[in-house]
Amino acid sequence: MQWKDLFRVKPKYVTVSPEIIKRRENVDKEVIDKKDLAEGLWFKCQECGDIIYNRELERNLKVCLKCGYHFRLSGLERLAILLDQESFLEYDADLQSVDPLEFHDLKKYPNRIAEAQQKTGLLEAVMTGEGKIFGHDVVIAALDFNFMAGSMGSVVGEKIARAIEKAIERQLPVIICSTSGGARMQEGMLSLMQMAKTSAALAKLHDAGLLYISILTDPTTGGVTASFASLGDIIVAESGAVIGFTGRRVIEQTIKQKLPSNFQTAEFLLEHGLVDMVVNRKDLKNTIGKLLELHDAAKGGSVGA
Repeated sequence: MQWKDLFRVKPKYVTVSPEIIKRRENVDKEVIDKKDLAEGLWFKCQECGDIIYNRELERNLKVCLKCGYHFRLSGLERLAILLDQESFLEYDADLQSVDPLEFHDLKKYPNRIAEAQQKTGLLEAVMTGEGKIFGHDVVIAALDFNFMAGSMGSVVGEKIARAIEKAIERQLPVIICSTSGGARMQEGMLSLMQMAKTSAALAKLHDAGLLYISILTDPTTGGVTASFASLGDIIVAESGAVIGFTGRRVIEQTIKQKLPSNFQTAEFLLEHGLVDMVVNRKDLKNTIGKLLELHDAAKGGSVGA
């Protein structure tokens, strides 16, 4: 399923000639036109360097066919691979950030917001709502790294807190898909307060006896890692995802030691007990569906309902 199916909107497609498709049979990395790469017909894997035709990459959920590298997904794409078709109802779609500190660095904060909105088609860095996963009703949130690095400002924290409160009201499990550079510096202390707000909301969810599954994707760092992303009853990470609080270079300079090559990867954190499982993207929906089914069975509910 593609993200367009969530909203029943059918975007136009560009016709691809058979000649272009035929090129993939004997593709040579040296002869791929740079123009084709720029226009998005082909993608180069950041891990192994393989050249992949766009449609093939999409069919494989943006996972490299050669080495298994997981390309980053937008928030819409994330929802599309997890939710049942045409099941998503968005919450608080009209909320967007203001500029309480009148912050500007090289650009004014409102200008950065406007650029991110134009780039992604979103008003903010997170989408929240409810949907179904194999028929199980869930409240879900998905951050989008393309929107100011998925940073958490006041609106992101507010939307996540509201979604959790709605889950408590409707007695539904919560799933949050995280990808973020951390707190949004343009909102200063107000952004840091969202760590406490989202954590407090999750404490209420826990007290209500409801399930929270945290899905960590590449990258999940900073204040998001230090708050709601690490508070799941079950923490699932995508293969190869970078997960941490601060960057490895800063840590190495601080402790004056060389860190392992796989430091802050999902697999490293699994070995050290921070995450419960590492899952390949193609297995993610089935894994979440199974967890929901087991949770319903443990509560005495109707399995598969």
